[in-house]
Amino acid sequence: MLIQMNALYLDPSMPKRSPDMVGQLSAPLQAGEVALVGAGPGDPDLLTIAAIKLLADCDAIVHDALVSEAILSLGSINAECIYAGKRGGRPSADQQDISDALIRLAKENKRVVRLKGGDPFVFGRGGEEARALVRAGVKFRVVPGITSGVAGPAMAGIPVTDRTVNSSIAFLTGHELSDESRINWPALVSAFPVLVFYMAARILPDLAERLIVAGLSESMPVAIIHNASLPDETVEVGTLAGAKSGSIKALPPSIVIVGEVVDDRTPWKGS
Repeated sequence: MLIQMNALYLDPSMPKRSPDMVGQLSAPLQAGEVALVGAGPGDPDLLTIAAIKLLADCDAIVHDALVSEAILSLGSINAECIYAGKRGGRPSADQQDISDALIRLAKENKRVVRLKGGDPFVFGRGGEEARALVRAGVKFRVVPGITSGVAGPAMAGIPVTDRTVNSSIAFLTGHELSDESRINWPALVSAFPVLVFYMAARILPDLAERLIVAGLSESMPVAIIHNASLPDETVEVGTLAGAKSGSIKALPPSIVIVGEVVDDRTPWKGS
């Protein structure tokens, strides 16, 4: 059956998609247009085709701190590279300033790629920038990227979902550990067997304690993936007790995954 289906697919008599249905995201940017582009977890091989094409033919690249040098090297040699990184505990670009820069560059008729690590709309403030562009009357498009919360565990051989463990998953940011948290932590750990945290490296011991107090066992497995997909990627595996005590540590940037899926880890690199 598979052979028959493939033969049918390759049949030249079958109708083809019209050109206007193909490659719309990767079509050349117009003067004064902005593309909100996801750079994925870091390895250039994980970029979308649209991301590669737009990077190679633009006038300005406004990029985050988590965008790797290997990806930036794919940009047009004539493009102006503007750093707009946000890193916890360090001097960072103000979000309003970033949005204003995108608008200014577009008003100068530049073709602008706003390059964000992971996916622009997963803890990446892409929604804020899109709304700012709409208010300013700037044309834009969105090119999604592979989010690190899925790619990081996958690169470490950890499935974020496994039918023997979970049918739901929660993605959270470490910023929710603040006093202004909107999360009902006991309800969270009761509802979701797997938790994936972004931007939690610096507060890992406090996060582990919060999860234990909320009802998770101290023996609950934890994995920390640092610099996922990059040559210096590291993976630490332990428990919430170890994360609380500091015997396992997280270096930023890291993805933290909590749940029994960690025990299903199947390392595959170098195999």
